[in-house]
Amino acid sequence: MNQTTVNPWLGKLYRDRNTQFLFLQIVGWFSLSLISFFSLTLWYNQQSFAYIAHTLLQSVLGVAVSWPLRSVFHYLWNKPLALRLLLTIVSVLLCSLIWSALRIGTFLWMTDETDVWADFGGWLFGSIMIFLCWAAFYHGIKYYQLLQSEHEALLNFAAENKEEQLKRSRAETIAQEAQLKMLRYQLNPHFLFNTLNAISALVVGRSAANANTMIMQLSNFLRYSLENDPIKRVTLDQEVSALKLYLNIEKTRFADRLELEFDVDDAAHDVRIPSLLLQPLVENAIKYAIAPAEKGGKISIFAKLDDGHLIIEVKDTGPGIDVKKHSMSSGPGIGLKNTVDRLSAFYGDNYTFELRGPDGGGMTIYIRLPLEKQTAESNAVLGLGR
Repeated sequence: MNQTTVNPWLGKLYRDRNTQFLFLQIVGWFSLSLISFFSLTLWYNQQSFAYIAHTLLQSVLGVAVSWPLRSVFHYLWNKPLALRLLLTIVSVLLCSLIWSALRIGTFLWMTDETDVWADFGGWLFGSIMIFLCWAAFYHGIKYYQLLQSEHEALLNFAAENKEEQLKRSRAETIAQEAQLKMLRYQLNPHFLFNTLNAISALVVGRSAANANTMIMQLSNFLRYSLENDPIKRVTLDQEVSALKLYLNIEKTRFADRLELEFDVDDAAHDVRIPSLLLQPLVENAIKYAIAPAEKGGKISIFAKLDDGHLIIEVKDTGPGIDVKKHSMSSGPGIGLKNTVDRLSAFYGDNYTFELRGPDGGGMTIYIRLPLEKQTAESNAVLGLGR
């Protein structure tokens, strides 16, 4: 942004009330000289040096006579309105009398005119009109400056209030991010403990090849988990890909005992959800539905759009639970409670998370989230695709 250089004198004129008063005094009174020259001096064909000099001198006298009015009006500013109005009129009349007398005296002194005092009433009337205009301009400018000061004070207050709100918002955001990171990172030790137990079992069972494969798959999954920001949302397509990294580990562990089914609506691929949302749900299903069953079982993941929301269902063919006897705090595993806490942090109350126990056995985790879709085109506009 280009910076505009302001003349120092103009800057002082804008900020300093004394400089403003001096400037307006000079401009105002010598503008009156021009008006007097064109309307009186030229009109009466009085173009000699003495008459022109008197036209200028009366403006100098006007500056001198009106100067104390500023202090008088400043003193009267907070007085009762009636007293203020009365003393303003008295001040205007007094200054008009003084200026008229000085104008006539200097006019007689500088010119050959002799019979001028007889027209004192005309000179006084003009003086009164000029000083009334002076008083009106002074009060008008004073009220305008007062209005500007109040406006600037309101703007400063609004700016300070906005800054305070921004600070509070940033503090709340930092606190929320810390909470989300804590919740997300709770999953890693929990998941890692289960996986290492499985690898240990393979090693004990002398399945070195499977153990090595699982270690490599675990490495890939943990790399994705640690590199992915727990605060940012990912697309459902990315989330399913991450889930498959995890399921590769479990397929190595359970082989044919674990059957998987994915049914994700094409329109839902770009919907953004919290990262690693599905992994603890699937891990919970494996721990409580697949692992205890001799023949294993099936886990199905369904996702579709419905009336501005994303519907996700994670189903298993395990023994199921009595949902009336379980809550998120007492239900099976830390994964479900952790997921609910994360959803609350991301969406507030604008989400649905339910455990459903079908009559035919098994358990279904039903999630309904508000739609947050960001297509490849909008990514390109935001510069996120680079």
